[in-house]
Parts: sequence; C-alpha cells; structure tokens
Amino acid sequence: MKITWKSIFSSCYQGEGEYTSPKATTKETSTKVVATKTSSFNRISLTDLSFPSATTLSEDLSISLAGSNLYVFTLAELKIITQGFSSSNFLGEGGFGPVHKGFIDDKVRAGLEPQPVAVKLLDLDGTQGHREWLTEVVFLGQLRHQHLVKLIGYCCEEEHRLLVYEYLPRGSLENQLFKRYSTSLPWSTRMKIAVGAAKGLAFLHDAKKPVIYRDFKGSNILLDSDYNAKLSDFGLAKDGPEGDDTHVSTRVMGTQGYAAPEYIMTGHLTAMSDVYSFGVVLLELLTGRRSVDKVRPPREQNLVEWARPVLNDARKLSRIMDPRLEGQYSEMGARKAAALAYQCLSHRPRNRPTMSTVVNTLEPLKDFDDIPIGPFVYTVPTDVSNNEVQKESATIETPKERKRESSSSSTSTHHHHRRNQDVNNSPKPKHLIIDNNNNEVLVHKKDGEEYYDTPKEKKRENGHRHRSHHHHHRHNGHKHPLKSPKTKSSNEGQQSGSHSSPDTSSITSESQGN
Repeated sequence: MKITWKSIFSSCYQGEGEYTSPKATTKETSTKVVATKTSSFNRISLTDLSFPSATTLSEDLSISLAGSNLYVFTLAELKIITQGFSSSNFLGEGGFGPVHKGFIDDKVRAGLEPQPVAVKLLDLDGTQGHREWLTEVVFLGQLRHQHLVKLIGYCCEEEHRLLVYEYLPRGSLENQLFKRYSTSLPWSTRMKIAVGAAKGLAFLHDAKKPVIYRDFKGSNILLDSDYNAKLSDFGLAKDGPEGDDTHVSTRVMGTQGYAAPEYIMTGHLTAMSDVYSFGVVLLELLTGRRSVDKVRPPREQNLVEWARPVLNDARKLSRIMDPRLEGQYSEMGARKAAALAYQCLSHRPRNRPTMSTVVNTLEPLKDFDDIPIGPFVYTVPTDVSNNEVQKESATIETPKERKRESSSSSTSTHHHHRRNQDVNNSPKPKHLIIDNNNNEVLVHKKDGEEYYDTPKEKKRENGHRHRSHHHHHRHNGHKHPLKSPKTKSSNEGQQSGSHSSPDTSSITSESQGN
C-alpha cells in the first residue's frame, strides 16, 4: 500500500496556529502561536524523527518545533499576503518550487513584525520534495544565526507545504556574480560575501550536533541589502557524524561542479565535503567564472581543473582573476584567497582546512587597502583667480588647452585673436617646470613671449597676473617679459609649437602616466 504524504500528516495543524504538546500533562491546548526557547532546549535532529505512523511523526515534529519561534500560517493567509501568488510577486523557481514575495504585519497575525517575506511553495511532484520540506522545517526551525536565512513560519494544510522566509533584496550570489547585465561586484564586497558564507558553514560544523550543508553553491547564498551572506535551502542538509563516526554514508546528491570528489566516488559525507564546495565558490568569486561552463573551450569548462594549478603561482594568478575587476583588487589579498582556495580544493580531505580556519584566514582580507587607484582624468582649472590649484606638484592639461596649444603653433589668426582677448577672461595653456634651484615656475605664453610666475605669488587687486622671473622680487607691479636661459627663443618656440623646455615635457608626460 502506497503511503501518501497526506496520510503521514493527517494530524498536521489545521491552520489555526495551535499545537498540542505531546508532553503536556493536561488536556489543555496551547493557544500561543510562537513557542519560546528555553535554556534546556536541545535541537532535534532528523535521525531523532521516526516514521512508523502518522501520529508518531506528527508528535515528533511538534516536539522539534516546540523550541522554535515559528509561526504556523494558513494557506488563506499566505494567499492574501502574496496577492493570490500573483505573477507580479513572482521571484523565481528552483528545484523546491516557485517563490513569491509577500508582506506580513500584525493585521495578518497579532505580534508579527511588519516586513517583506519570501514564500516558497512546494512542488507536489515526488516524495523527495516533501522530505526536503520537512528537513527545512526541522533545521531552520531550530538553528538561528546571522548568516543563515531566517525561517519565519510554514504552512502544512492538506497536501500544501509552504515555507515563509525573510526577504533578502539582493537575491542570490549566483545572480549578482553571473547575471549578464549586473554590475560587477567590487573586490571588498566579494570578500565580505565569502566571509559571511564561511561563518554560516562554520556555525553548522561547530554545533553541538554538527550539520553538513551538502549543497553549498552560489544560488543558495542569499544577500541582504548590505551584501551580508546568508545560507538558504537546507533541503539536502544532513546531521553530521557524532562520537567515533568519521563520516555519514548517504546517497550522492548535490550539484555538478561543487560536490567533493570523494563524496561522489564513495557517498561518504563529512564536513570536509562542504569545505571543498566552499573552495569552488571562492574560486568563482576570484575568477568571475562558473564552476562548470560548457560554452568555454574544452580545457576551461571545468573551473577547478582549469584554475587550481595556477592558484599557488603569484606570477600567473592575474591571468585567472575576473577581468571585470579591471585590476581593482588587493594583490596581497588575492594571493592569500587563492592559496586558501587551493587548500580547500585538495583531493585529500584531511589536507583541507576547517571552516573556522577559513574564517580566520579570510576575515583580515576585507581590510586590505593595497587596491590600486583606477584610471581617472584630473583637470587643473586655468582660471587665474584660483592660485590654490597651482600648488599641485605637476600640471595636467585639459583637452581644450592642448587643442589651443596645438592650434597656436599652426594658425597665425588664432594668435591674433588671442591678443585681443582680456587676460582675465581668456585661459592660457601653461606648464609647470622646476628651475635649477628646485623652485616651481609656471610658464605661459602671450604675443610670442614666454612669461614665468611662481605658483605661490599673489595677484594684484586689478585681477591681472604679476609676471616676473622666479629670481626677481616684485617691482612696482610692472610686467617683465623674460626668457628662461634654458628655453628656446620666442621665434623658435613658435616654429616648434612648444611652450616648454625639454625638462618640462618629461615632467608632464610622467605626471600623465601616473
């Protein structure tokens, strides 16, 4: 006789948010929707649940939820908060089933904190889905950590199985990292996500009753508005080995490209299996590539096989770094992260670090500040009323200034036009040179003559610049057209189209190169 999930859960909650504790000494029914944790509460593992009868299973589930803070929603309530599971609230669909966005508050249920939620509806095809639903309720109903997604409640009504989670607006790491039109994640954000996910796994592995996540991948790492990572989808999670046991033997399940090789070959599951999967995701964060990508050339389709040989070679590491980072990452941090990924991806489980070690290694990388400054255009204003900008160590000309300079050497009419312009209203090209006494001298040209000013000189009140050689003092406000002993004559300057000495051009090109 085939046992249906409905018969197993025949005594499941009928939507009123009430449950009866099987340990109660009286027949009184609890009317509280939320059970409060007690200090003596011990987590119930899946192995503690038995399946001999519908009544026993229902009681076991009630016991496991007795120490949780879960709400039991009705199907009608979930239809209201998702607007009838409308397409406008549809967020996506995974192996478990479709996910819709909703909003809960105290109007739905007294005491509910107003917040957006994600409602996951179980696809009723197959018994494995029902078991995964139960696994999610048992694990996330009892485990609480800042890097695990929060399960707010569930619905168990007739054959409908739904889960209600906190809503995480940034979606999954997979979408953020690989979505075609998404902005590339900065280096610091990638490290923040890696640290958060590592802390989530470390919490599971170091628990009194260890948990093996078994399906660690980018699509199961959700991000809040501040890019804090949270592990979701515990449908494949397993209780880890306890006592003298070294592993858990189980049917091989997971996602291609992330599962540890020894798990695939033997079915032996350990915490080191999760460490390997973490190494794959860390490699995705470094390279910007998927674990398996059939679109790439054959030798590059498997990310681990392609990238792992390079991870310990600092000279070649830049070849596999995500090109969308455009070099804007900490080289020291990248080397340390790559070395850690190399260890996590070891074919020998005993050579892999624990997740606690991974956290301790990654956390300092978030604060590495040896990230090169990206290319930028720096423009020095040519308004003579602003002398403060002349204190820069070198002058970078604006494109318009370079155009004027080039035109001045080839068009005599342009020189004539400039002679008729007022000094205050017509910016002139200028260069900064260093004289023999290491003084900064500002060079500009007018009417075929070169004039030299020191940038720190004050202007006269009438707005005209006081031109003087840097070796001379102010002299009654008169302008003195002078020629630098190291520069060409004014006629030679016009013929060559140059406004500066050879020393000046080398300084300018050096400053632009930086």
